[in-house]
Amino acid sequence: MTVETRPSAAAKAAEPAHEQEQLSLSTGAARNLATTTKSEPQMQGISSRWLLRKLPWVDVPGGSYRVNRRLSFTVGDGKVSFDKNGSKVRVVPAELAELPLLRGFDDHTALGALADKFVQKEYDPGQVIVQEGRKADHVFLVAHGRVEKVRPAKYEGEAIVGRLSDGDSFGGNMLAGADGKWDFTARAVTATTVLALPRSAYKTIAGQYETLRSHIEQRTNGQRPTNKAGEAAIEFLSGHEGEPSLPTTFVDYELHPREYELSVAQTVLKVHSRVADLYNKPMNQTQQQLRLTIEALRERQEKELVNNPEFGLLHNTDFDQRIPTHSGPPTPDDLDDLISMRRGTKYIFAHPRAIAAFGKECNKRGIYFGSVDVDGHHIPAWRGVPILPCGKIPISDHQTSSIIAMRTGEDNQGVIGLHQTGLPDEVEPGLNARFMGIDEKAIISYLVSTYYSAAVLVPDAIGLLENVEVRPRD
Repeated sequence: MTVETRPSAAAKAAEPAHEQEQLSLSTGAARNLATTTKSEPQMQGISSRWLLRKLPWVDVPGGSYRVNRRLSFTVGDGKVSFDKNGSKVRVVPAELAELPLLRGFDDHTALGALADKFVQKEYDPGQVIVQEGRKADHVFLVAHGRVEKVRPAKYEGEAIVGRLSDGDSFGGNMLAGADGKWDFTARAVTATTVLALPRSAYKTIAGQYETLRSHIEQRTNGQRPTNKAGEAAIEFLSGHEGEPSLPTTFVDYELHPREYELSVAQTVLKVHSRVADLYNKPMNQTQQQLRLTIEALRERQEKELVNNPEFGLLHNTDFDQRIPTHSGPPTPDDLDDLISMRRGTKYIFAHPRAIAAFGKECNKRGIYFGSVDVDGHHIPAWRGVPILPCGKIPISDHQTSSIIAMRTGEDNQGVIGLHQTGLPDEVEPGLNARFMGIDEKAIISYLVSTYYSAAVLVPDAIGLLENVEVRPRD
């Protein structure tokens, strides 16, 4: 039996087809003779860098900048730190020197004994920690949580006069020994852990350590009259008649003013001479390498201006210029409080996610926050103050961040940037690229450096809204 087979469609497609004669030049061949249109090398890590753009930059020929201020006798409460072992919390003894009356006290043995006398207490949301009018006989340290200080309003209800969070303290004046009463009610807003020092326990330690007792007495009795900013008061007489004796006065200065030295960010850029010689058209390879290196250095510069522990804005904001949020996410009330802490707030800087969180809170309240024109850009604003994005402000593992408000300029006693211009081989103000030679492998080296710092001229020039929740909320 014979079976006739026919070629399948696939077999027919596999058979060689008759090649047609080419009538024009192929695109593949044409591209070998054409010059492609190309972009400059792109870099994804470039941000808007609004902080670098809006800080007023002051030339520092000597490499350091000294901030002279009037002598200040009172300092805002500092933040204290804690050691946590499971559910047990203990204050770090050296951190007790952040309390106003213990500032500058360095007897670590006495501080350790004092730290052991603090008692841990837990409070539920809404629970009262201290009651207005009751005897003030404890020092309280907030180890975790939020606390509101309230007083009766003028007509009805309560008025919030302060907010405390992790590391804050109240009642420190009890160490001075004066009998007094609480002039506010402190109430836990969230589940709160505090450490409390009874007056009786303090007296026991003070009786054992003469250094502690004499330090408190000196701090209590040795202060001159001050103004509301804590500066030595300037005495004068006004509204008088006749010929009274006029007071004498002088303006005292800090004996050890702070000096800001310029910091530096550097790298060594290497370019092979063969690349620099043969591949420079239509774009100069050395210039493109330098351009992208400068972009990376500027990104690092802005990050340092925000986060550096020596001069970074987050670390150099006074503790009495820091406030927590009302409820977690940033609300219009929070930004109003932040702006009202200083005159002439010029800019607000926040992480883009914090700005988005603020927008969500405005939407919930049916509030539309406006915009202003900044260098040709429509920027969101609150009360006419631009809210500029700054991705260098960190977000913690708990999805919280900070919002910075500042006044800028030397003439306005604000925040300024520091750099030095006129450097050898300067490419941009405060940035230079110096030729370092060619090694035996024919590699050209350039030292690229930028010098910078930032200074806060007076404490209220900058403020922080802390513990800003940026995570999505249901």
